[in-house]
Amino acid sequence: MKNWYSKSLDEIESELSTDLKHGLTTAEVEKRRAKYGPNELIERGLKSPWKILLEQLTEIMVVILIISAVISILLHEVTDAIVILIIVVLNALLGFTQEYRAERAMAALKKMAAPKVKVHRDGHLIEISSRELVPGDVIQLDAGDAVPADCRLIEAVNLRVQEAVLTGESEPVEKNTEVIKGENIPVADQHNMVFMGTVTTYGRGSAVVVQTGMQTELGRIADMIQGVGQEATPLQKRLEQLGKGLAVAALVIVGIVFALGVLRGEPIRIMFQTAISMAVAAVPEGLPAVVTIALALGAQRMLQRRALIRKLPAVETLGSVTTICSDKTGTLTENRMTVTVVDVAGNRIDFLEEVQNYSPTIPERRKVEPVLVEHPAVALLLVGGTLCNDAVIEVNESARGGFVSVGDPTEGALVIAGARAGLWKDELEKALPRVAELPFDSERKRMTTVHRLNQDELPQILKTAERVLSSEIWQPYISITKGAVDSLLEVCNRVWVEDRSVPLDAEWRRRIEKANEEMAMKGMRVLGVAFRLCPPEQVEGCEKPQEENLIFIGMVGMIDPARPEVKDAVATAKSAGVRPIMITGDHPLTALHIARELGITTPDGEAITGQQLANMSLEELKKALDHVSVFARVSPEHKLKIVQALQEKGEIVAMTGDGVNDAPALKKADIGVAMGITGTDVSKEAADMVLLDDNFATIVAAIEEGRRIYDNIRKFIKYTLTSNAGEIWVMLAGPFLGMPLPLTPIQILWVNLVTDGLPGLALTVEPAERDAMKRKPFPPKENVFARGMARDILWIGLWMGLVSLAAGLWALNTGRTETWQTMVFTTLTLAQMGNVLATRSNRYSLFQIGLFSNKSLLGAVLLTFALQMAVVYVPFLQNVFNTRALPAEDLLVSFGLSTLVFIAVEIFKGVQRRKESI
Repeated sequence: MKNWYSKSLDEIESELSTDLKHGLTTAEVEKRRAKYGPNELIERGLKSPWKILLEQLTEIMVVILIISAVISILLHEVTDAIVILIIVVLNALLGFTQEYRAERAMAALKKMAAPKVKVHRDGHLIEISSRELVPGDVIQLDAGDAVPADCRLIEAVNLRVQEAVLTGESEPVEKNTEVIKGENIPVADQHNMVFMGTVTTYGRGSAVVVQTGMQTELGRIADMIQGVGQEATPLQKRLEQLGKGLAVAALVIVGIVFALGVLRGEPIRIMFQTAISMAVAAVPEGLPAVVTIALALGAQRMLQRRALIRKLPAVETLGSVTTICSDKTGTLTENRMTVTVVDVAGNRIDFLEEVQNYSPTIPERRKVEPVLVEHPAVALLLVGGTLCNDAVIEVNESARGGFVSVGDPTEGALVIAGARAGLWKDELEKALPRVAELPFDSERKRMTTVHRLNQDELPQILKTAERVLSSEIWQPYISITKGAVDSLLEVCNRVWVEDRSVPLDAEWRRRIEKANEEMAMKGMRVLGVAFRLCPPEQVEGCEKPQEENLIFIGMVGMIDPARPEVKDAVATAKSAGVRPIMITGDHPLTALHIARELGITTPDGEAITGQQLANMSLEELKKALDHVSVFARVSPEHKLKIVQALQEKGEIVAMTGDGVNDAPALKKADIGVAMGITGTDVSKEAADMVLLDDNFATIVAAIEEGRRIYDNIRKFIKYTLTSNAGEIWVMLAGPFLGMPLPLTPIQILWVNLVTDGLPGLALTVEPAERDAMKRKPFPPKENVFARGMARDILWIGLWMGLVSLAAGLWALNTGRTETWQTMVFTTLTLAQMGNVLATRSNRYSLFQIGLFSNKSLLGAVLLTFALQMAVVYVPFLQNVFNTRALPAEDLLVSFGLSTLVFIAVEIFKGVQRRKESI
């Protein structure tokens, strides 16, 4: 690898043929992508199709079948051997298709989970998937971003990077842009480089991509850290244990059938094949695989509803969520902050009349009619809000054209407001370049930037604001601080009034706090702006700006309207027994206003602040959670305490988060939910699910989807085990009723193939139950056989076996000695089709949910019926499966008896509904 750390930025710019300010052009990116490929690590953990197929053919039950086929050939039973091998191939192909589809589904989800990155292309700052990066791209890094490639730093402002994944160092490393001389410098000492897989924890910077994909430092050790294997979910583990238990039970029963057959004089060869066939039919060896498919396809379906599942267990846990702890901004609201009020002492501008539908965009510059700003303090407030700001204005790529902000929505609202007043950020930064900064953090709740102030170079548009500055003792630098009003007042000792600054006494503090509360009560998010002029000795050579002795100049009120769909989503969640809780860093009054509007809290509901929360014990918090649903002015660290309190109360918690400090709470929660738009890469890595639209309604939709998936997995288990039980009862009870072997080995394998195959899989795509979101969630650790499933498997399986045997007894007693076995065979197959139709809903009748509401299952049932008729009536297949063509009367008897299973299950559900309604 090249020693990029030892090269100057000019050398790098020349060697990579890039522009460190404007980035690459789109045409150049396409050329480089063709040369270097996508920026991703090669996933060697994915199974190849051949490996999947080999695993299907080496499963223990398949191996037993192959051995049985070989024995049949040795005994000159070639037809039986061929049929067994055909069934082995069909089973293997079905299993291969299922697992390959699930593997591809998970691979697609992994690609969707690639982090986003801000990159300069064609002179504009845009956001793209990290997979699209190429060497020479110029990217922007902020606190909480995952570094997407190996990069040489161009700018580093208080930038610290956590590099433990590469170096093992637990503490974040301070970064700079200085050239490092020397050869073979260790990664840990390359302070002007950032590396793929590491995470920025503080500050900001920009960098040029020098290596991508497998050429990165992380790529060199990719085999050690890829970890692409999927861990089994709790449900899969429980089902695997269940399968082993059922296998032991089935083998005992098979042994009994084998022994009874031999004692009755049946040929040992026939009984051996029968025993093997019954073992294959009775053991649901494909159960964990089907669960994987259901979960993976469910994750894909959630993706269509804008919820990206990062960890498969989240799919099954979602259906059990009892509490959603949600951020406010962007999740419950539209995250389209728009400045509506600018307030300084005695002066207020109402921007609301200037803004159509809280639009976050503005037209082209020449079409903007600046909002009239006559008061100098208002002008300085807008200047400060625009400069103490990391958002930028870029050309809007949508069809509407004009300009739009890129960056934090709150900061974007400020730069848009400045532009509406004719204060364009690029013009301001040329006149007042930033020379130092102290980034925002959740502890201080404020941000400070320092700008060089040359009085002779101020553009004409700043002359209004200059009247305020000239009232102070002139200094070459201005320090601007913006943040929460209560936080800002802690570092202010003066306030600007009319044309001068006066001491910030108790009366002025009260007036400011009152104005802040009035704006907050109207649902506004309020930020204050303060400033001071600084002499050179307080800026030059100092590590960071000092936030002290500031002049409070005014407040900005912004509206972030509630998402229109969230109110209905909150109501749906409550009806489903899921309690929404709002956790926000905003002012308590703002939080309560939105919470009341959405129905999260009652009109007289109260909020707990972070300060109150910090002083509460865990027991006190648990009691407060009984009646408080709004937490305001909360730091990310407090979220962990809230999650812990809820979990100790027995709640299953979904927690949203977007910041670096949210990661512990996201990991602690039962379901960690990261924001896909505003979330940092650290929060996404810690989360189980990512909201691609940052929308609360998407969480509720995902919970509904989780319930649907879990219900359908249980339906599949119930159907499969009931069908297997029916086959066992036929083979076990038949000899006790004086009948010969009711089914041949080939017939048992056929029933198992056609009934457990497509109809069973079609159950996993059954639509959600109509009352799925009108009931309380079920506990995630409940027994697989809970809620009467074990009872249903026993009685339905027994009834299915008796009905099938009844067809054979009727045939034998009426002299139909040639067709009796075919009738048992056909009745059992058709009874299982009636059972799968009745199993579609745990509570409602098939006629209530609609025959055509799951067309996949209806098609599977019709196909199975057609295949069974072919086995009965096609001469070639009659020889293979030892069947006889059934006369119309016999077929009607088989069909009529088979419907008794469907009718019995429907009657049982009707009785259960009646009991519930009483």
